[in-house]
Amino acid sequence: MKGYKGFLPAWLFYICHSICVLALIGCDSLGTSSQQKQSTVIDEVVIVEPNQSIIEYGQQCANLVAEVPAFDCNDGVDVPITVNGQIPEYQEYTQNMVCDRPALLPYGEGTFGQCTPYSKVLDLSNKTTQISAFCRRKYLRPDDSPLYDEVDVILHSTTTGDTCWFHAEAPSGTSAGFDASRVPPPNEVSPPPGHVDAMTFWWKPLDTVSKNCGGCHDADPFMYSPYIGQVWQHVPVDPFGPYNNAIGDFALWPTSSSIETEGNTCTTCHRIGNLGSCVNVDLETGQTFPGNIQVASGMALPVNGGDQLANQYPLSTWMPINNFHSQAFWQQVYSPSVSALLSCCDNPQQLQCQLIPITGS
Repeated sequence: MKGYKGFLPAWLFYICHSICVLALIGCDSLGTSSQQKQSTVIDEVVIVEPNQSIIEYGQQCANLVAEVPAFDCNDGVDVPITVNGQIPEYQEYTQNMVCDRPALLPYGEGTFGQCTPYSKVLDLSNKTTQISAFCRRKYLRPDDSPLYDEVDVILHSTTTGDTCWFHAEAPSGTSAGFDASRVPPPNEVSPPPGHVDAMTFWWKPLDTVSKNCGGCHDADPFMYSPYIGQVWQHVPVDPFGPYNNAIGDFALWPTSSSIETEGNTCTTCHRIGNLGSCVNVDLETGQTFPGNIQVASGMALPVNGGDQLANQYPLSTWMPINNFHSQAFWQQVYSPSVSALLSCCDNPQQLQCQLIPITGS
C-alpha cells in the first residue's frame, strides 16, 4: 500500500503542495500525533470534521463499507524471496542482498533491504467487500515471529467503490518491530484485555494521508508488481470497478482519471491512471521519478535490490501478469500501447487521449 514517501504526481505537486501543507499544520510528527474526538454519530451516519481520529475514520469506513476484523499477521501467506528461483535458508539471507523479485517500495537505509523475507499477505474479503492486509518485515526475523515493521489494510466496496486505507509502522530507524499477533479493528474502542488498542496501533488518518498511497494506486485499490504477484491469488482485484478514496481526511487526495487510447492493449485488462502511473515527485526535493508505466515496462532499470534475473526480460517487464511472451512479441504488441500512454501523460490534450475520471458509484 505505501507509496514513495511524500510523492505526488508532477502536475499536482505545483498545485496542491501548499494546500496539503496547510491541511497538515497542527499535526504532530508522523505516527505520534494525538487523536482527538472530532465527530458525532447520528443513526449510523458519521458527521466528520477534518483531522479525524483513527476510531472516527474506522467507524466511518465500517458504516460505508464494512468492519475490518481483528487478525493475526502470522495467519497470512509468505511473499517469497528467491535467488535464481530458489528460496534461501534462513541463515543464507544477508543484509542488502539482491533477489529475483525484490519489494517495490524502498525500505530505507539501515533496514535489512528490499529482499527481507517473511512478509505476509492476507485476503479477508467477503461477498462485495474486499479487504487486503499486508504485514511487512524490513528486518530479518524468523518466519513465525509475531514482530513486524509495518501493517497495511485496504478496505474496498466493489459496489460503491468506497475505499479506506489503514497504516501502522514502527518509527524510522528502529529494528524492534511491533507485535502484530492481534491487529485491532480500526474502529475498536476497547480491545480484549492484554491487547493493543486501535488508537495506539494505527496511524492517525492525516498521517496516512501524507503517505499518498493513492498516488501510486491511481487506477484501482490493488497494485501489481512481480513481488506481490507471487501471491496474487491471495490479493483481491477490481480492475474496472468504481473507486473512491475521498472519505474523511482522505478527501485531500486528488481524484485520478483513467487514460484511454484507441486499441490500447494495456487497458483491455485494467485501467491506467494519470497520477503516479505517469510520474512521481518527491515533495521534499521536487525531484521526479519514473511513473508506474515506465517501471512496469522495464524502462526504469536497474531494479532496486534486484539481481540479474530481476533486471532482464521477462521479470523486468511486469505486464501482462505472468508474462510468458517472447521479448520480440512484447515489443510488437505491447510497446506501441505503452508509448501511446506515455504520450498522453506528457500531453493529455492530444486528440487521441481520453481521460475519464475514476469515481465511486
